[in-house]
Amino acid sequence: MLDLIILSLHFFICFLISVLIWRGPKDVDSHSSSTGSAETEPDGLIFIGKEEDIKKAQRITAKINGREIVVFYHEGKFHALDSRCYRKIFAHVISDINGQACIVCPWHKFKITLETGEGLYEGINPLEPSPTPQWQSKGVKQRIHKITIDNGNVYVSPPDLSVSFDSDYFADKYKNGGDLAMEK
Repeated sequence: MLDLIILSLHFFICFLISVLIWRGPKDVDSHSSSTGSAETEPDGLIFIGKEEDIKKAQRITAKINGREIVVFYHEGKFHALDSRCYRKIFAHVISDINGQACIVCPWHKFKITLETGEGLYEGINPLEPSPTPQWQSKGVKQRIHKITIDNGNVYVSPPDLSVSFDSDYFADKYKNGGDLAMEK
């Protein structure tokens, strides 16, 4: 009976830790108006924040027309992608996988490159005499957003929605929906 209580307590603590990791630090969403639209500049670029502020924070989330994106500063470069992974939600943990900076989904363990939005998996070729796992691409799964830096300001280009990616499903499903993605 004591073992059952300890095991239950362990699972409860693990659940609480995963919720805290998932929620992460509160991001500033000062770039959205009350209607959920970001500040669009005359040239069509969308202001996200000050370069130094994002460098210091390492990441920031913003909304573009109700669509939540995350901008990372990692190893001297800025990257922007949909905040929801192609299966539901991101925790903002960056790992190096096969020489590429990747986001790793804590729920599904999907690996998505910051540079291209490609999904990676480790697979084998069973036709090889002694197959060894190698990193392979699932194709582009995550919408990435083009970053422009001008006068210390960071801008994102509006997404080209004429091309569809797997992440679009969850970005649209939870558009303006906040914390609805807790389900697995």
